[in-house]
Amino acid sequence: MKSKLGHIASIQTGIFAKPQAMGEVVYLQAKHFNESGWLKNELYPDLKADNVNKKHLLRPGDVLFAAKGANNFATCYDSINQPAVASTSFFVLRIENDSIIPEYLAWLINHPVTQKYLKANALVSSIASISKAVLEELEISMPSIKIQKTILNISALRKLELGIKQQIEELQEQKIQYQLIKSTQL
Repeated sequence: MKSKLGHIASIQTGIFAKPQAMGEVVYLQAKHFNESGWLKNELYPDLKADNVNKKHLLRPGDVLFAAKGANNFATCYDSINQPAVASTSFFVLRIENDSIIPEYLAWLINHPVTQKYLKANALVSSIASISKAVLEELEISMPSIKIQKTILNISALRKLELGIKQQIEELQEQKIQYQLIKSTQL
């Protein structure tokens, strides 16, 4: 079954705010994520709760989509045990039914075929951006929950495999460099 993203999720923009040194709410910005959409830093609350409308607070399962710039990743928000809001760099996708798993939606948006479609439909000015209208019209394939979970499991295993291969390459390089240094000390 397929459906347009606008039919299965609400799409709202993040908020514009000026971070402060101390606060009660985390202000998630694109700089907090690596190219794959993984958090790369420890986060600190940097907005005052009084300045944040409760409707903008993120919920577990919200999908953040980085709509601006060259790296348009999606990531599933997982509560960091602190209230958080997204910056204007993101659209917040809130799934409105139980026919799709948030992590699957993020995986599907990050898929190379979907990324190619989004980049082809990006608005280009000084900074490329994906519009809300383009996201709303994005066709989402919704297999059964069981298949979605299987896809996520296979994807996780593939990432694990690639990480192990990288570790093997690094260890082989260290071994070769060690042997080269050792051969010069004869």
